[in-house]
Amino acid sequence: MQTRIVGTTMPVLEFLLEHNDAIISESGELSWMGASIQMTTHTQFGGGGGFFGAIKRMAGGGSLFMTEYRAIGAPGELAFATRVPGHIVPIEIGQGRDLFIHRHGFLCATSQIQLSVGFQQSLGAGIFGGDGFLLQHVTGLGMAWIELSGEVVVKDLAPGETLRVHPGHVGAFQSSVNFQITRVQGIKNMIFGGDGIFLAALTGPGRVWLQTLPIAKLAHQLEPYLDGEATQSNTQAGVMGGIVGSLLDGLK
Repeated sequence: MQTRIVGTTMPVLEFLLEHNDAIISESGELSWMGASIQMTTHTQFGGGGGFFGAIKRMAGGGSLFMTEYRAIGAPGELAFATRVPGHIVPIEIGQGRDLFIHRHGFLCATSQIQLSVGFQQSLGAGIFGGDGFLLQHVTGLGMAWIELSGEVVVKDLAPGETLRVHPGHVGAFQSSVNFQITRVQGIKNMIFGGDGIFLAALTGPGRVWLQTLPIAKLAHQLEPYLDGEATQSNTQAGVMGGIVGSLLDGLK
């Protein structure tokens, strides 16, 4: 198969699949495909292993169903676009090269890649919407494409070297990297620091991919504008309703 990533701010991953080549992704990720591409949706793709395997995958932030896109009879085009501004990163997965990614990071992969829960910890209400912190574990043999929001910063940690990161900026890291959630030290820092009360401690050796635009932070920045727009819309609707009501009363 042939692949290319097109675009910068909102890139799209394009495939040219030869006959019987296949790509898997979570349901609902497709952007476009050619006429020779056949879709098959099932719980067993992506290492599902039946219903309980799919439930385990869901525990890591994935979906219950996975979709396989396979070229049948002739080459076919297939494409997946990013959901937010960011980058698409191709990573080779194999023996000793498995990967942990943030819960929304999996875009698609070759058919022998498996997706499951890798880390799960509750961080309490108010942290990431009260959902806690989740990582997906990518294993198997083949290529995986992950979606990281904003810009991507790659760090190669030496043995014993530790990097403390706001959890939302953790995009992905190799399985050789030790990962722990730690509390920010100091009551004043926790209450008045503005950076939350938890940090992720990543200790080498291994590679870490950081993302500069966590989805939770993006949603937080947009929230005042969305609320304001909704309030303004409700106000305008109320004013128009009052005007129409007055006119109707005047016609009685």
